[in-house]
Amino acid sequence: MSIGNSPDDNSPQDEPPIEKGDRPSIGRALQQARIAAGLTVDDVSNATRVRIAIVHAIEQDDFTPCGGDVYARGHLKTLARAVHLDPAPLLAQYDDDHGGRPAPTPAAPMFEAERIRPERRGPNWTAAMVAAIVAVIGFVGFTMVKDDSDGSKTQVAEGSTPTASKPVKTKPTPTKPADPKPDPSDSAIAAAPQDKVTVQVTAPDGRSWISAKDHNGRLLFDGFLKQGDSKTFQDKEKIDLVLGDAGALQLYVNGKKIEDEFQPGGVERLTYTKGDPEVG
Repeated sequence: MSIGNSPDDNSPQDEPPIEKGDRPSIGRALQQARIAAGLTVDDVSNATRVRIAIVHAIEQDDFTPCGGDVYARGHLKTLARAVHLDPAPLLAQYDDDHGGRPAPTPAAPMFEAERIRPERRGPNWTAAMVAAIVAVIGFVGFTMVKDDSDGSKTQVAEGSTPTASKPVKTKPTPTKPADPKPDPSDSAIAAAPQDKVTVQVTAPDGRSWISAKDHNGRLLFDGFLKQGDSKTFQDKEKIDLVLGDAGALQLYVNGKKIEDEFQPGGVERLTYTKGDPEVG
C-alpha cells in the first residue's frame, strides 16, 4: 500500500514567469522537471541538502540567496540531477544571463622550501652515555650466562650420559571457519515482534536515497543507501517511506518480502502498518 502527497504541495504559490521565446527560464525548467518527476520541494531539499528557501528562490529565478555565481552554478548542477535534467544547458543559460562563466580562483603561491632550514643541533651526550651503560650491562650479563652454561656442561660430562629425548609432534588444531553472514530473507526477519511494524530496506542492485518517518512524523532516517547496505525501522503503529530510486531497493515488511515490481528511477511513497503487508 502507498500513501503520498502531491508533488507540488510545497511549491510556491506564484510561478516564475516564462521568458519570451520557446526557451523557459532556468527556475521554470527546474520546477516543471521536479513536478514531472513526482517530487516535492521537501523531497528535492532532502535529497540534495540544499535548503528549502534556496530551492524556492531558484525556481523563482532568484539566485541572490546562493551567495555568488560559483555557488549558484553548483546548486543548479545539483538540483538538475535530482530532477533528472541535463545540467549543461541550464549552466550555459545561467552564464549567458549573468555575464559568462566565473573566472577560476588563482592557485596559492608555491611553497618555498629553501627558506626553511633545519636547525643545527650539537651532539646528544646524554644518549651516548645511556648507550654506553646499556652496552656494559649487556656484556656483564652475557659473561655470567656463559659461565653458567660452561658449568652445566662439565657436570653433565662427569655424570651419566643423558638420553636424547625425541621432540613431541603436536597436531595443529583445525580452525573452524566463521559462519557466513546470511543474506536478508523471509526467515531472517521472521522473528519481528507482532505488536510492531518492522520494515527492512536493502539496496542489492545500486545506490538509492530513502526517507523514513514514524507514526508521529518523526524522521528516522534521511540519506543514501549504498549498494549492499541495509536499514531496519520499527514503530508501534506505522512506518512512512519515500524511496528515491525504488527499482534499486528490496523491502521486507513484518517478516515478509514485498514482491512489488518497482521501476528503476521511480519515486515511491509507501506506508506500512502491523500485520500482513499485502492485506487490505
